[in-house]
Order: sequence, then C-alpha cells, then structure tokens
Amino acid sequence: EKSTDPRKTQESTVKKKKKQKKTKGNPKTGQEEESHTCCGCRFPLLFALLQLALGVSVTVLGFLMAGISSSLLVRDTPYWAGIIVCVVSLVGFVMLCISYQPDEKTCVQFTVKLMYFLLSAVGLVACVLAVAFAAHHYLQMTKFTCDTILESCQCKLDTVDPLSRTFVYQDAADCGSLTSMLNLYLLLQMVLNLITALVCLSACFVMWKHRYQVFYVGVRFYPLTATECQQQKV
Repeated sequence: EKSTDPRKTQESTVKKKKKQKKTKGNPKTGQEEESHTCCGCRFPLLFALLQLALGVSVTVLGFLMAGISSSLLVRDTPYWAGIIVCVVSLVGFVMLCISYQPDEKTCVQFTVKLMYFLLSAVGLVACVLAVAFAAHHYLQMTKFTCDTILESCQCKLDTVDPLSRTFVYQDAADCGSLTSMLNLYLLLQMVLNLITALVCLSACFVMWKHRYQVFYVGVRFYPLTATECQQQKV
C-alpha cells in the first residue's frame, strides 16, 4: 500500500495554484492566447478593405461629377476625400505585412500604427467636410430655377431679385438632366462619405482601445496583485 503524505499533497496543490496565477498574470502568455483577430481576420484587414472599397467609390464618383460640368468647384467633387481614405487603407495593408509584437517592441510597428491612427483621423475629418459641402450644394439646388443659355446652365436662387447670385454650369446643354444627375450624385456622395467617416471613426476607436485598454491597462494590474498577495502571505 502506498502511503500518502498530506504535506506533499498540500505542497503540490499550492504549486499548481501558483502556476495558474502566473499564467493568468503573465502578459505574454495571455496575449499569445488571445487571437489577434477581428471578425475572423487580423485586425486592420476588415477596416482596410472597407476603406479601400469606399475610398475608390468616392473617388470615382467625384471624377464623374467633375466630368458633368467644368465649372464645378473642388469642394463639390470630393474625390480628394476618397484619395485620402485609399491612402489610409494602404497603410492598413502595410500593417498586415509587419510581424505582430504584443508590446510594440519594434519601431516600425509603432510608426505604422501611429500613421494609421492619424491618417484615419484625417480621413474622418475629410469625409465629414465632404458631407457638409454636398449637403449645402444639394439644399441650394432644391431652390434653383435654371435656364439654358449658350450651352451653359444658369441657375438663380431668387428670380425676382436682380442682385441674387447666379450659378453657371458650363458644358451643359440640358438643365433638367444636369440638375437631376447632380442631385443623385450629391446624395450618393453624402451617403458614401458618411459611411466612410463612420468606418474611419470605428478604426480610430479600435486602435485606441487596442492600445490603451487591452495591453496596458488590463495587464499591468496582474503583476501588482500577484506581488501584493505574496507580501501578505510573507
């Protein structure tokens, strides 16, 4: 018959508990266990794909609007916002090519993350500006009265007032088709830029949460609690 020593069993259980606490409190093991994924893929891939698709759509639509009339202002054809978002998505794809380090030990990884965060913020501001300009132009067009004069569409806000501002759209033989197409394009620009702004905002929020809530706030408390427990036992 084997003799079971109660002291040895107690020591083995205490050692097992210490090992479990160390694995829970160790940031490296906890971070390695956590899959660095978002919706089944690595973090920036989903946001980068959305930003690329939306940025290309906004850019193509902006150049189509510029082709309607040569007198449209740059603010009314927000292809610039789409180009900025495309650049942000490319930085996100570059982030995927860098080997993941939990504590950001490499300078390249930290630099690319910072660039992605800042460019996402710039893309957010650009898309909000594009929405504001498109909404302002759309509201003006709902009050226009337009006439075709010498292959140009001239629109006024108030036909009674002779001093009211006149908006001239060059290279437009038909005012009806011009106003209908511009209204449609402006609505599409508002919707696409609003969705793109939300995607950029969510990317900034996830980057901030990933940087300050996952690794550096939730991890640093574990070693402190472990040392306090050891001091109390001593």
